Amino acid sequence: MANEQQSVIIEIRAGAGGEEAALFAADLFRMYLKYANSKNWKKTVLDCHYSDLGGIKQIIFELTLHQRAGGGGDVFSKMQYEGGVHRVQRIPVTEKAGRIHTSTASVAVLPKLKAAEIKIRPGDLKIDFYKASGPGGQYVNKRMTAVRITHLPSAIVVTSQTERNLAQNKENAMSILEARLLERKEMEELKKLGEKRKAQIKWAKRAEKIRTYNFPQDRVTDHRIKKSFHHIEGIMAGKLDPIIQALEKSV
Repeated sequence: MANEQQSVIIEIRAGAGGEEAALFAADLFRMYLKYANSKNWKKTVLDCHYSDLGGIKQIIFELTLHQRAGGGGDVFSKMQYEGGVHRVQRIPVTEKAGRIHTSTASVAVLPKLKAAEIKIRPGDLKIDFYKASGPGGQYVNKRMTAVRITHLPSAIVVTSQTERNLAQNKENAMSILEARLLERKEMEELKKLGEKRKAQIKWAKRAEKIRTYNFPQDRVTDHRIKKSFHHIEGIMAGKLDPIIQALEKSV
């Protein structure tokens, strides 16, 4: 499938590690935003659920090439290598004894579909509206602006509550649903391939541990290419080009 200059939808989920995992997910989100800023890409948050300490339980956002402003390169070709499990090793802000903890967050990178790539019948959708909520579960909007869409044939459920406008949240939720349905379709196609062909596809596994961020040793290691990069603060500030370029060369 040709993904040249497509927008991408990125999903970050906190994994093992409780509140520290949610804080790490928030760090990954900021890292990608800063990288997107360096490329002059447009950024849109489609859905977000915060933790009580300001971390992120789950966030889904879209990165799009600014056609008029001369954005830097093809979005999908740069971001496709980020999908998988990211692991962090550091002393959490919640740790009082100074011990190093290991936590994880998962990242999924889904190409945003062009019109009519996935056909969804209105009769296959169950759409619910509810009040948007923030950290701790309190309601942040008095009106029913949040949207939950259930795709009945696949049982996929998506939500969007970041906008104050009901129509925009519904549009965002549909974008997430379309991307998830395409991902499911591609995974089903992969299952039909032989094991040898599957082994050649390195970048599309949600559950594969791809990278470790070791703060005490100031090192980021990408396990797919068995290479480490130093100056972790710069990497977390969005300086991802050395890692992405190394991944591009290895393909």
